[in-house]
Amino acid sequence: MNVIGMAPVFADVDTGIDDAMALVYLLASADAKLVGITSTGGNIAVDQVCANNLGLLELCRATGTPVSKGAEAPLSGRWPEPGKARNVHGPKGLGYADLPPTDRRLTSYDGAGAWIHAAHTYPGNLVGLVTGPLTNLALALRAEPALPTLLRRLVIMGGAFDFSRNINPAAEWNIRVDPEAAAEVLAKWASTVSEPQRLPILCGLDLTRRIVMTPGILARLATVSGSTAKMMSTRDERGTRSVASNPLIRVLEDAMRFYFESHEDRGYGYLAYLHDPLAAAVALDPHLVLTRGATVYVKLADTPTRGKTVADWSGSQEPNALIGIGVNPAVFFDRFIGRVGPFAGRLNGHS
Repeated sequence: MNVIGMAPVFADVDTGIDDAMALVYLLASADAKLVGITSTGGNIAVDQVCANNLGLLELCRATGTPVSKGAEAPLSGRWPEPGKARNVHGPKGLGYADLPPTDRRLTSYDGAGAWIHAAHTYPGNLVGLVTGPLTNLALALRAEPALPTLLRRLVIMGGAFDFSRNINPAAEWNIRVDPEAAAEVLAKWASTVSEPQRLPILCGLDLTRRIVMTPGILARLATVSGSTAKMMSTRDERGTRSVASNPLIRVLEDAMRFYFESHEDRGYGYLAYLHDPLAAAVALDPHLVLTRGATVYVKLADTPTRGKTVADWSGSQEPNALIGIGVNPAVFFDRFIGRVGPFAGRLNGHS
């Protein structure tokens, strides 16, 4: 069922610019087999997420990866209005990028069923990755309570933690839009698995914001792929389209230009945080980050703190998660470029 040396990976995403970069990383990795994708709302409407996932698979010429439509609403209430997310990711979720048309179709089963199907197909080996809200996974756990014992590892991009001061400065988007789902997943995992190393690995904002993509790093990616390209600059006219000769690099550059601009508009500078690609890399290699066990609580009350994650580092209670507290960005980017660059080159006919 599994090629030797390849980890079966199941991705739950709300694609999203950085979700797209994460999926490309997985598809480019020789040590991974992307065995399924489930789509969720969050950054954009779930139907658009599905279209983005199908289009990315077409662009990357990936076969054998089923895509399922997930929940259309969180466990409680509705997704937030899409205005803010559109400012970050663009109206279709991928900035200025255009994906190729495709006749690929969704599976007949939903996102929760996709989780369960993948877990039973690869029992004990499946690596789960969530880079969007945890709604689909929470619904899957309700239907299959043994799911935590079937997964080899679960990595979640979610939460915000301040290890040094034991405070939570902000509610991170993936948790905030469905805090009940996050709370259910953490509680179920902790009550089901007995080995601490099988607890979910949380890549929070304070970790992922150390992974800073810049125009220079993006240019390195184009060079490794063998593509012609022009380095982006904050002086460029907004919306300038990529001139890269490689189709995958062109899509990534058009997406990343929008992401650079949206980060600049929010006061971060002409750069972009690669939250989800870091989580994807950790899913394949947990040693990429330093982790520490903690008991994580999700605030559920309908107050301004709703969706915030609070970590108890004291050890007075059994941990329910492993929180990422350290990463070497240079190591990550060497790995990302070393995988995605040659992959893009191969897609374009380069050796």
